[in-house]
Amino acid sequence: MQRRTFFHTAATALALLATLGCGKKPVEVLVPGTEKPPELAAAPSSPAGGAPNVVKIVSSLPRTGSANAQTTTIVNGIKMAVEETGGKVGPFTVVYEDWDDASAKKGDWDPEVEAANADKAVNDPNVVAYLGTYNSGAAKIAMPILNKAALVMISPANTYTGLTKPGMGEPNEPAVYRPSGKVSYFRVVPADDIQGRAGAEWMQKMGGKTAYVLDDRGLYGKGIADVFEANAESYGVKVLGHEGMDPKAQEYRSLMTKIKALDPDFVFYGGTTQTNAGQIAKDIIAVGMRAKLMAPDGCREDAFINAAGQENVNGRAFITFGGVPPEQMVGKGKEFVDSYRAKYGGEPEAYAVYGYVAAKVALEVLGQVGSKDRETIRAAMEKYEAKGGALGSWKFDANGDTTLTTMSGSGVEAGKFKFAALLGGAVEAPAAGTAPAAGPAAP
Repeated sequence: MQRRTFFHTAATALALLATLGCGKKPVEVLVPGTEKPPELAAAPSSPAGGAPNVVKIVSSLPRTGSANAQTTTIVNGIKMAVEETGGKVGPFTVVYEDWDDASAKKGDWDPEVEAANADKAVNDPNVVAYLGTYNSGAAKIAMPILNKAALVMISPANTYTGLTKPGMGEPNEPAVYRPSGKVSYFRVVPADDIQGRAGAEWMQKMGGKTAYVLDDRGLYGKGIADVFEANAESYGVKVLGHEGMDPKAQEYRSLMTKIKALDPDFVFYGGTTQTNAGQIAKDIIAVGMRAKLMAPDGCREDAFINAAGQENVNGRAFITFGGVPPEQMVGKGKEFVDSYRAKYGGEPEAYAVYGYVAAKVALEVLGQVGSKDRETIRAAMEKYEAKGGALGSWKFDANGDTTLTTMSGSGVEAGKFKFAALLGGAVEAPAAGTAPAAGPAAP
């Protein structure tokens, strides 16, 4: 980050300082070449103003468009966490606000809206935690804005590795999202370095020997498709081809006809319901391919089955997911699911519990520090440990990632997701500048 230097000579600077007189607050003069490096710069204090005994937790999620069903259950989970406190944490009254980062014109998350939400949060002195985003691309926009203000961001859904892990994304990631030099972004879901490998592992277990890889050219979709491809061969799955496709196309029959000629056992799609996964499922069937479809957690929602048509995905679609689905939860996790059903009269989507946990983390840390100061909250978040909660016991690592590594796979039967397998395992992030390790972890 560049700082504008207003004084071109030391003499000019000293002359102006002299006019300020004694007893004034010292003025920091920045001479070219003497700027503090970002990692040494002090985090800004919380903005002045606001109500001293009121704190806000806000979420920024796509509430417009087909992701609404999924994000509604995330929001419901957040509300449940706040309600469990009675709306009070220590001396503070807790206010939760549900913000939309999508726009009607896009029908999905919108970069302009996400940036505006992040700016709005930074400038509201009562905001102490930003829960979001749902889409990894949206996270790239919000993260540096919030980081400069030391405002904690906790994601219930982002999985793109480059947001947090050196050497697993673009060369400047994740440093570009941390202009302060400190970690202020945390996520409670396992990242795609684990999920992409788990997909290759599961495909092998289901007898898959060949796969054709597609991606939606997006940050999340291409990222997880690349990880899957990097790991496939070590699991005995040969990748016959990999290409990006237009996520807004009306149909993909010509593409599927081309893939059909290669006769893969699986088509792996790196993408989401919102980037046309349902249409891919339809066109696999339409051209008479025998291949099954595998997709990541961005398709682990009823909207995917509805978009594809259950007749096209029953016994033919397989979805990986971080953690276990609601129906497989035990202990505190099952308590959450039962409470959700009783309160809302329906089933939580897969990410509802992560919304609940993200809010619980924010509230627990706020209670521990008893302060609205954003830097104090951020520093305490780095040391957070969950013990026996809805997701079990875990903590954040040095990158802000959860130490949870359990993955699961679900198929589709009778128009519903059905748990099929536990997957995954620990993956260590390599040092900056190195490539992610391919293949299974050591036992």
